[in-house]
Amino acid sequence: MRRIAIPLLLSLAFAAPAPAQDAQGFRVVNRAGADATQLYAVRSPRGAQGDWGGNLLRPDRPLGEGQGFRVNPAAGAGCRFDLRLVLNDGREAVLADQDICANRNLDFATTSRPTAPPRTAPAAVRAAGPANRDVPLAQPNQQARQVSSGTGFLVADARVLTNHHVVDNCNRVLLRTPTGHWLAATPPARSDAALDLALLNVPGLTGPALAFRSGPAVRRGEGVVAYGFPLAGLLSSDPKLTRGEVNGLRGLGDNPNQYQISAEVQPGNSGGPLVDMQGNLVGVVVSKLNAQAVSRRTGDIAQNVNFAVQGNTARDFLRRAGVEPRMADSSGPDRSTADVGEIAHRSTLFIRCER
Repeated sequence: MRRIAIPLLLSLAFAAPAPAQDAQGFRVVNRAGADATQLYAVRSPRGAQGDWGGNLLRPDRPLGEGQGFRVNPAAGAGCRFDLRLVLNDGREAVLADQDICANRNLDFATTSRPTAPPRTAPAAVRAAGPANRDVPLAQPNQQARQVSSGTGFLVADARVLTNHHVVDNCNRVLLRTPTGHWLAATPPARSDAALDLALLNVPGLTGPALAFRSGPAVRRGEGVVAYGFPLAGLLSSDPKLTRGEVNGLRGLGDNPNQYQISAEVQPGNSGGPLVDMQGNLVGVVVSKLNAQAVSRRTGDIAQNVNFAVQGNTARDFLRRAGVEPRMADSSGPDRSTADVGEIAHRSTLFIRCER
């Protein structure tokens, strides 16, 4: 049965928590390169709806570059906090799961990691890109004998998830970040041809990792968004968004590791994220039904039958590879399609395979 699915490749450390303490005041510093108009600080984790609460900054008093702001949590708030800084140019940075009892001075920056203890999460910036100016940038080889393309997305700093068939037999794999930089991938940290998943090492890449949906279980009829780079070289080079539904809870040939989806995908979408209407990952786009093969077999032309590796399957694959994915609950209200696209955009990368 696998012969009638078309892979969408386009050819051209966990630590035990410390004993609970009461939070005391801590200081955040804006080193993001622009004035900030909004600052949020909430207990970690933020809860089912991911609410950031109220803005701590006054409208008439932005937090200037290099300036600090003291946050005084309520008594009994604990030590773990998520912080978010929104700049006046539209960018934002997030410091997730910060232990403010261990580190009372936190820096927001969009070009470097925060000055937080090793156990805290790295800064998440608006769009994935090189961690700093010292990261060696790559350039596509215009004389490559054969080139194909696909899509991938950030699951942790320097780790990108995609399909196995996107990077199989490549001599060189390059990734273009949402900020427009090209970075070279090293050999996969893990690859599984049966699941059609591959985890890439991309030294120097940092940014927001997409969160995997922790619950509730995915149901038929749920709205989903596919995000990626279909038909590169024919369509425009910017990523494309399509919305659809989960049609079936199994894939081609009753494959238990896949969903059938109606979100339209094309060659080049392979390896891209499939997210729910809160922006949490529920699958990895993998293939579409070969309508010509189906027509020869049945005499009918199948329309818009596509498949994605299930999010739980991809999550377990990452854990076997030593990556603990971000998790988030999707029990809150749906976001707009445009907002979901913004979430996917800042973590999604174009992949170029050179042979």
